Amino acid sequence: MQTLPEGLIVIVKRACPTCTLIEPVLDQLSRGGIPLTVIAQDEADFQVGEGTQVLDTDLGLSWHLDCEIVPTLIRREHGAETGRTYGWFREDWEALSGCTGLAPELPASRPGCGSKTQDPGMQEQLAIRFNPITFSSREVPLGESEDPLEACFERGWSDGLPVVPPTPERVWRMLQGTSRKPDEVLGLMPPDLVPCTVEKVAINAVLAGCKPDYLPVVLAAVEAALVDEFGLHGVLCTTMFATPLVLVNGPVTRQIGMNSGINALGQGNRANATIGRALQLVVRNVGGGRPGEIDRATLGTPGKYSFCFAEAEDSDWLPLAEERGIPRGRSAVTLFAAEGVQGIVDQKSRTPESLARSFALSLRSVDHHKLMMHGDAMLVVSPEHARVFIEAGWSKARLREELEALLMFPGEELVAGAGGIAEGMPPTLREATLPKFRPGGLLIVRAGGPAGLFSAVIAGWAASGPAGSTPVSKEVSA
Repeated sequence: MQTLPEGLIVIVKRACPTCTLIEPVLDQLSRGGIPLTVIAQDEADFQVGEGTQVLDTDLGLSWHLDCEIVPTLIRREHGAETGRTYGWFREDWEALSGCTGLAPELPASRPGCGSKTQDPGMQEQLAIRFNPITFSSREVPLGESEDPLEACFERGWSDGLPVVPPTPERVWRMLQGTSRKPDEVLGLMPPDLVPCTVEKVAINAVLAGCKPDYLPVVLAAVEAALVDEFGLHGVLCTTMFATPLVLVNGPVTRQIGMNSGINALGQGNRANATIGRALQLVVRNVGGGRPGEIDRATLGTPGKYSFCFAEAEDSDWLPLAEERGIPRGRSAVTLFAAEGVQGIVDQKSRTPESLARSFALSLRSVDHHKLMMHGDAMLVVSPEHARVFIEAGWSKARLREELEALLMFPGEELVAGAGGIAEGMPPTLREATLPKFRPGGLLIVRAGGPAGLFSAVIAGWAASGPAGSTPVSKEVSA
């Protein structure tokens, strides 16, 4: 820890007009009976009378004194700060210093300027230089001729697109987005079952291009992925199309500017794109879930780059998180093992009954029209389609009940097969009536632009037995 001066401390920089203006005050303060130290951030040419002037070009003193504005007047006694004021306000300076009649020829007040510690990128550099910060992750040195972007590709840290090199300064800045300790272990990340810490998530959030404000959402998504019921190992190693989809609810979506409207499932929104990408990179770089290794998808899906959006919460329909037990007003993520996006184009239905039948017909095709309780589904209802239900007084729950009733099928139809081929359906099902989705396997969310009678089905990978994936919701914490 740097030794800090005692008495009166004035932090200034010559580039600040107010600092230059109050130069006559410094001589008066130096003769007031209390030791005066003037800390100059750029040029040590201030007239300080009987005081001491210190050149602080490395900004160490300014950093440890937590200076944000110059000029700043601080009083320290017996190793502790007893008062502070900034800018030039004669009454405040006289009260803090105990000196009266300070520079009567000067205006009574003038605002200050930003301290050099607040210059772009300087906070991170000073934090790394002067704070006792240690990272548990190994720092990888690069050669002088290496391009950092290319180095990230060559070392396998990328998903195939350029990433942001995770320098110590950037990682420190990312960690400021959460109050959680960097060494907190969230769990063991499949498939390699490596301890996944907050710090490692922050590193991959940097790689993905996240802002620090996004980190709590990324952490919640990672925690949801580590819940056994989600079955991340199975999602990774299946030959099907599955990938984690991050659906975000609550105030945080507005705070960080997530998209729940036009093109919500597409490109163009930084928060949507980088939060989903950060989760994928954590799985890749911490857990070892790389394509061609544990990831054995036959075709895969573009969602393996990033699949993340927010639910629109500007209607009477309950948000998904609240439906799943998260208290109203809280932020949460729901992780869903998603496949592709299948559009529903119905521009004719004007009653909820008709539109529900359209939705049911599209939902039946998830995985295969004859496969029952094999996959889950997320139904994304656009505002124009949602209005048909809402104006008729249908809640989400009412729509789900209608769809579940429409998606019950007689075993005779299933066993008969398409074109006379039974397709592996056992004859014992002939007398049964089977639901398309397992209990809780149909999720309904509202998102999309205000124009267009288009909704979508996102198929979900569930498989059968305990090896499948169940949607998981996790509250976002700071």
